Amino acid sequence: MSQTAQKEENPLINIMVNVLLPTIVLSKLSKEGEALYQLGPKWAMIVALALPIGYGIWHWIKHRKLNIFSTVGMGAILLTGLITIYLWSNDSAKPHVAWVFGIKEAIQPLILGSLFLITSRSSSPLFRTFIYNDSIFDIKRIEKSVAEKNLISKYDGLIWKCTLYFFGSFCLSAVLNLGLAHYFLGDLAPDLPNWKEEYNGIVGSITLWGFAAIGVPMMLVAGYILYMMVNGLEKLTGLDKESLLIPR
Repeated sequence: MSQTAQKEENPLINIMVNVLLPTIVLSKLSKEGEALYQLGPKWAMIVALALPIGYGIWHWIKHRKLNIFSTVGMGAILLTGLITIYLWSNDSAKPHVAWVFGIKEAIQPLILGSLFLITSRSSSPLFRTFIYNDSIFDIKRIEKSVAEKNLISKYDGLIWKCTLYFFGSFCLSAVLNLGLAHYFLGDLAPDLPNWKEEYNGIVGSITLWGFAAIGVPMMLVAGYILYMMVNGLEKLTGLDKESLLIPR
């Protein structure tokens, strides 16, 4: 992978701008007061949403390339803003806030997971981009061996099975995100005087924990999928692990 590609996909910057900084803003700057850092709930929410949106716009202007994960994340951020406007449309918290926000949190991983299924038959499957790619596997050698043994259908079946497992990890993330929203927002009292400030802090917590709810299952399942792919390809091709994988 080139240095340019690595810069475009820098995970540390993405995590900082899309997760950590908005969480800090919502958790620490939502209080009303005269201090410069006391922005109040409205401006704290605006700043928290502006950070990832601004970064996404800057990234697109610089690279003229949309990243699917970033695009879905941007959509989720905009949806957070719209939901917040709806929930703040009167002077008290709506009683169904946990369900509304929970469904929004569940939609994001479901969309991401569905994209793996939708693109599976296309010329650029996401599964091959993120898991089964030529930076990890010697795909040319593997496909040559599969073709020689006339096992293309079994080879495609193995890839499809692993794609379904990866989709399953996003389904699990959706359930976890829905549960997180109910856990954090379920006790938000509608008549709480400073409920907007409390709401912002809770959204920050959900953002942070939601990242873990998506990332942890995905990493665990990805590790298991790599194990499945290596074992399955060894049986199909007769090649050993060292021949299947790109040397590091």
